[in-house]
Amino acid sequence: MNENQMPAPALQPSRADFERIMRQYNQRLFRVARSILRDDADAEDALQDAYVQAYRKLGDFRGDAELSTWLTRIVINQALMRARKRRRDHTVVSFVPQATDTAALEVADDTAESPSDATLRAEVRKVLESRIDALPEVFRTVFVMREVEEMTARETADALGIPDATVRTRLFRARALLREALERDMDAARGGVYGFDGARCDRIVAAVLARLQLA
Repeated sequence: MNENQMPAPALQPSRADFERIMRQYNQRLFRVARSILRDDADAEDALQDAYVQAYRKLGDFRGDAELSTWLTRIVINQALMRARKRRRDHTVVSFVPQATDTAALEVADDTAESPSDATLRAEVRKVLESRIDALPEVFRTVFVMREVEEMTARETADALGIPDATVRTRLFRARALLREALERDMDAARGGVYGFDGARCDRIVAAVLARLQLA
């Protein structure tokens, strides 16, 4: 079976078939859910709920859309339901990335780059993720689907149920907002580059004076 082939209509797929499907689409679907919910744990829960729903309905799948699009729609619906419930409950969402993210990144890159490079890349990623999280939801979801998951405009439009032109408009706006936010971060950080704090100043002055006494 290719990536969008399904078991025959009205037949419940085997657990092995469904496991293959989950492993194939896990990253994409998690990122879509995460773009809506802005929380790793909530995104995982929404994805699990979506998979359960999809498994129960797979036998009714008729191929009117691609499997990836069909699954994405289910995940989007689950994530949006969770987001609405969270807003009703006035739950505060943390913008602090979970420690497991950084640990996973460092383990994955351990053999490819130095610890300092891995740490720097993790910090850059944290900044980028926080800025993506800060985008309005309609822009954020399109950005993640198009730029992070590299879905086509047509796939994104089909999954979200919006016209292609709307996808392009939202992506353009998301890029502009993200660029503006990152430029502000750069402007704020520029003054602190190669920082010369009081301790460093004192250390250099003391070292020079000590050397002059020996001269």
